[in-house]
Amino acid sequence: MDEQKLNFSLPQNKKTRNPAIIVLLLLVIVLTGLTAFNLYISLKGEKPISAIVAGLTNKQAEDLAAKLAQRNLYEQAAKVWQDYLAAETLTSAQRAKVLFNTATLLEKAEKFPQAVEYYYRSELTSNQPELESSIKAGVENCLQKMGKFSALRYELMQRTSMKKDAGPDQKILAEIGPEKITAADLDSFIENNIDNQMISLSQFMSTEQLNEQKKKALEQYKSPQAKQQFLRTWLAQEVLYRQALEQGLSDKAQTKRLIGDLTREVLSQQMMDNQLASKIHITDSDLKTYYEVNKAKYTEDVNDANGQPAKRQKSFDEVRQQAAVSLMGEKRRDVQQQYITEMMDKYNVIIHNAELGAGKQEPNE
Repeated sequence: MDEQKLNFSLPQNKKTRNPAIIVLLLLVIVLTGLTAFNLYISLKGEKPISAIVAGLTNKQAEDLAAKLAQRNLYEQAAKVWQDYLAAETLTSAQRAKVLFNTATLLEKAEKFPQAVEYYYRSELTSNQPELESSIKAGVENCLQKMGKFSALRYELMQRTSMKKDAGPDQKILAEIGPEKITAADLDSFIENNIDNQMISLSQFMSTEQLNEQKKKALEQYKSPQAKQQFLRTWLAQEVLYRQALEQGLSDKAQTKRLIGDLTREVLSQQMMDNQLASKIHITDSDLKTYYEVNKAKYTEDVNDANGQPAKRQKSFDEVRQQAAVSLMGEKRRDVQQQYITEMMDKYNVIIHNAELGAGKQEPNE
């Protein structure tokens, strides 16, 4: 009888391995490796992979938002900040500032409802004192532009009730519904008005010269009567402005065309002022020399001691600003003509004088 041999070897599994299980295992290994890599990067103080916005690092995302805003692509810049918020881990203070940046860009893009939302988000996320006044101004401007005057009144009532300061600057001088116009507000309106009037001079005078002129202009509003007159004029313009928005005048084609023409005029003037500023510099010595040469221009009619008509010579200090404007006008003519000629050449401007009945055709004039 043959001896039976026992087989103690394990049977081999002849089934093929499941490819899905292999892929799953590999995916787990890769994810584990990425987590460890992110931890390593974080410990080194660098940004983890999860903080990448649309394929960009955080710094690149910030640069992209800034570049888009510089190109007046405000809505696109706001979208970058929104992606940044979703991808980045920020402190509450940092998040509040990013939300505020988003709000200002949406406001510039005239996305007023969204801008108000992000202003409120910023305010509620973290109390940042340096943003408080800007958020207040932004919300009020957006509500005005939307014509949401009931909402604006509620906003003003709520924020006014939060004011605890009752100093002299907070003395209430006028009211528009629930909105309070304080002494500080009036001073700010007057100062802004003077700043706007002095824009043309700001390009050609030093800071010290401008401040001196500004102080003299402010002296005109020292009396209660002068302040009262300015306030009445400001209030009249403000209520007309609000009524125009409420009636939708800003959406009319005629209004938009007029605003477009005014925008073209203002921008072209500022472009010219920027160019002139680099080539024209008016000093105190220039002004005094101009005054001495042109004294006859700066007189006024008066009566002498005998009651007879006479001329009074105005002092240099009395006519300083007027002389500065006149001198600037004389200096700028040659420079202005030269720059306009350069721009016409750049944009290949041709004036068809013959068609206008004004002589032969020239490249430009």
